[in-house]
Amino acid sequence: MDNDWSTAGFVPFLVALDGDIDVLALASDTANSWQPQVALHAVATLEAGNLSCIPVYPGATWPLLNTPHRFHAWEAMHGDLAWQGAFAPENKTLEAEGNDPTSGNPNRIVKAAFKEGFPKGRPNNSTSAANFMVEMVRKYPGKVSIYSAGSLTNVALAVRMDPEFASLAKDLVIMGGYVDDNMLQATGSILQADFQSDINLMIDPEASKIALTADFPQITITGNVANQVFPDKEFMKDLIKVHNPYTELFYKYYDPSFPFWDETAAALMVDPSLATNQTSVYLDVDTSYGSPNYGNIHVYQKALSPPGVRQVNYVFQVDGDRLKQRIMHAMQYPRSCADLH
Repeated sequence: MDNDWSTAGFVPFLVALDGDIDVLALASDTANSWQPQVALHAVATLEAGNLSCIPVYPGATWPLLNTPHRFHAWEAMHGDLAWQGAFAPENKTLEAEGNDPTSGNPNRIVKAAFKEGFPKGRPNNSTSAANFMVEMVRKYPGKVSIYSAGSLTNVALAVRMDPEFASLAKDLVIMGGYVDDNMLQATGSILQADFQSDINLMIDPEASKIALTADFPQITITGNVANQVFPDKEFMKDLIKVHNPYTELFYKYYDPSFPFWDETAAALMVDPSLATNQTSVYLDVDTSYGSPNYGNIHVYQKALSPPGVRQVNYVFQVDGDRLKQRIMHAMQYPRSCADLH
C-alpha cells in the first residue's frame, strides 16, 4: 500500500486488514508532503495500533522530472492549483504550528506535525519501495494488489525496473484521475477547486503515464467518486462511541469538510461490489509541460484511442452507506499484530 501517509491517514490499511487482506507493507511517496516525513507518519500510525509487524519501505523522494521550481513555473503559465501538495511554498510558520513540510529541503522532518506521536521505530531501509513491490509480485504472482493513493512514482519505477512487474501483479487501484472537472474549478469555491486538484497525478505526470499505461491485469481509477462520500456529523458521533487510538485520532484530526478520498480507493480494492456505477474506458495522461492539462487524464473509447494506451475501470459512484459502514468498523475494531500471526 503506497501512499502519502499522515496523522489521520491510517484508514486505508485498517480497511484492508478488516477485509482479510494481508498487507505486505506500506510504502511512502511524495505527494501531500515529502516522502521522508510521510514514511515516518506511516511508522507512527502503525505503532498507534500495535501494527508494527507491518514494515514501511521508503519510496522515491523526488518525482521523475518534476520539482517545486518546475511546478511553479508551470503555474505561472497556466494558473495556480488550489492544492499544491508537497510543492506548496515552504512556510516555516505553518510548520511550527504542525503542518507537514512543503518545498525547501525534502529531507527535513517536522516533528510538530506528528499529532499521533513521533515514532519510536523507523522505516525499513533494507530495500526501496519499488524493489519491494517487484519482489512481492514475483513471490506471489497474480495475488498482489498495488494500492496507490499518492503519487505514482514508486509504481512507475517498479514498472521500469522489471518489464514483467505489472503483468505479475493482481491489479492496480489508484486514488486520482479526475475527469470533466474544469468547470467546477472555475465556478465553484476554492474548496471545490481543491477537490478537483489532481495532485497525486500532477506531482509526477510522467510516472502517472508510465503506471497507467502498464500492463496490469486490471487498473481501477477512483477519481471523481472519491469526492462523493463525507464523514458527516452522524458518522463522527457514532465513530467515537468506541474509544481506541484510531477512532480518537480520526475524530480529532480528520477534517470532516474533506471527503473520504484514499479511504474510497482502499474500500474498492477490498470490495469492488461497492461500485454502483462504473465503466471501461481507454486512458492516457497528459505529459506535455506546455499544456494546461499537464498531469491530468484524458479518456477515449477504443475506436478513437491513440496507440500505447490501455483499458481501465473507471468508478463513477459507490454505495455510500456501505462504504461508511466498512470504514467505521475498520476503525472501531482494528486488527493488531496479535491478530495477524
